[in-house]
Amino acid sequence: MTKSTTEPIVQPADLDKEAGGGMRLLEGPYKKAAAIIAVLFSVFAIYSNGLSNIQEIYRNLIFLGILLVMTFFYYPAGKSSNQKRFTAPDYVFAALAIAGLGYLLLNYTTIHVDRGSQPIMIDYIFGAITIIVLLEASRRAVGIFIPILCGGAIVYALFGTYFPWIFGHAGFSLERLLYRLYMTTEGVLGLTLSTASTFIVMFVLFGAFLSVSGATQLFNDLALSIAGRKRGGPAQVAVISSALTGSLSGSAVANVATTGAFTIPLMKSIGLKPKFAGAVEAAASTGGMIMPPIMGAAAFIMAGFLGISYTTVILAAIIPSFLYYIALIFAIDIEAKKQGLKGISKENIPDVVKILKERGVLLIPIIVVITTLLMGKTALFAGFAGIGAVIVASWLAKDKSSRITISKTIEAFIEGGRGTIQVGIACAAIGIIICVVTMTGIGSTLAYNIVELTGGQLWLILIVVMLTCIVLSMGLPSTALYIVVAVTAAPALVEAGVNPIAAHFFVFWFGALSNITPPVALASYTAAGLAGANAMQTSWEALRISLPGFIIPFMIAYNPIILLQAAEGETVSILSVALVVITSTLGIYALASSLGNYLNAKLTILERFLMFAGALMLIKPGMITDIAGLGLCVFAILFHIIRVKKSSSVEITI
Repeated sequence: MTKSTTEPIVQPADLDKEAGGGMRLLEGPYKKAAAIIAVLFSVFAIYSNGLSNIQEIYRNLIFLGILLVMTFFYYPAGKSSNQKRFTAPDYVFAALAIAGLGYLLLNYTTIHVDRGSQPIMIDYIFGAITIIVLLEASRRAVGIFIPILCGGAIVYALFGTYFPWIFGHAGFSLERLLYRLYMTTEGVLGLTLSTASTFIVMFVLFGAFLSVSGATQLFNDLALSIAGRKRGGPAQVAVISSALTGSLSGSAVANVATTGAFTIPLMKSIGLKPKFAGAVEAAASTGGMIMPPIMGAAAFIMAGFLGISYTTVILAAIIPSFLYYIALIFAIDIEAKKQGLKGISKENIPDVVKILKERGVLLIPIIVVITTLLMGKTALFAGFAGIGAVIVASWLAKDKSSRITISKTIEAFIEGGRGTIQVGIACAAIGIIICVVTMTGIGSTLAYNIVELTGGQLWLILIVVMLTCIVLSMGLPSTALYIVVAVTAAPALVEAGVNPIAAHFFVFWFGALSNITPPVALASYTAAGLAGANAMQTSWEALRISLPGFIIPFMIAYNPIILLQAAEGETVSILSVALVVITSTLGIYALASSLGNYLNAKLTILERFLMFAGALMLIKPGMITDIAGLGLCVFAILFHIIRVKKSSSVEITI
């Protein structure tokens, strides 16, 4: 392959800034000190989850304590802060974090056993310090939106008597709120942080080990070998590569920054417009958040919220994620036909046989993780098995550069620690919102009133919830956005009779799509920067090619069989699943053609309308609508072919 097509336009050291994370580029002793803390954090995660029987509350306290210290050392207080070393405020906040969580670590038994859960003033003081420190950490690592939401939740809990209409409640004292937030497992130290300190951190470490072994480059090379020579091949490479890496990274923005540095120049090299190249990468990277087996770590939280197995969640995600990515491939193919583009020349395509011989064994860890989960083992066990499989596979690979040595293990520990900061801090901070929602009952109140105000019309409820999820999720990482919409929007769908798993997939899906939905489309903006394109134009282009993906959540809500969940009065069978997949795929192709305004030539208004109407009928479940939709699409296609044959000599390429 020629150097010009594969050389990243962003250097690895810049990826954190390009990804919007704002991490410092530390130097000298400061870099070493932060790295040591990250290694200690990763070692503690492995020890506490696999080699000890430490109680959950103590594991969470130590986990959060180290995480907060890492946050203040890796993330500066602002853009004007020193980007190469720690500053005085960093030391102060790190010390306060250690003091607040260290105090509870030493006195948890005293508070709940010796004093019978009767806190004293010093307990409240350390509780207030910890909450303030956590809000500052979340501001630095995740952005201002989470602290605003958490601050709003605290105000709402304290001053509920002053809120009008359905939002009013009796209100809670500051002491009671601090007790629940800080001294129990119902707040900061609750379910979401427990998930982060177990499943999530182990899978982040798994991804880090995969990365240092060279598996990411393997994914890129395989994608290039599979799709590189096809029409619009580099864009399809972006889709495949981003799907493979996005599930592990958990961040649409980080996925754009890493895979986009490789795929966007490739797409531009065959003639795709910069804004379209950026849009493809943004849309494909966003899909990684809904791609099993990890789904940006939200799958672990979802399993906990729903009280179901992690395996059930990832199996449910298979068909929807397939439909999303097939929709992108259709959109890319249509655009390539419109522009008359070809793929990459054969000499620039890696030899797939050679790739598999040299590093193909690095696919084994992913197979091990999936197989382990399907066997009914826990996600924690699967994470450990995956890390072990990566180490073994790296030494079996013919490519010696893939081998995980001691230095690469340390590198994986550092990357694993750094990679856990955003998701871990978000999980801890969101515990504040969950606690307030539980205390005040606002979640169930909102759910009931949304159903009442919409007259119980499901389609209207879905639209209201969709808009709510997109707005609430703007600028948030995958785990944080899922938690926010799960506690605020999902109850309305469940109240309306939607299958609980379908309801949670619906809200998470639209939360994820906020990454490409203007005006706060962070994935699109990042891709635009890499492509040298206008940010807003790239965002609208990403939205256009992803529109078929906006239909999928509605399909899920109306027909949970897509999630392998039986609707009321029905059963899941191979035939029913196959029928849904086939009709949905045909419908998405028709929708992509209609939205792209192209088949073998530009569509007429009538053809677009027929394809659009047929697509909606195929997507909607039901035998009658499927037959009607298929009929409309077939008629539109035949009409189009005959018209094109008569009017021009356009080659038929369907």
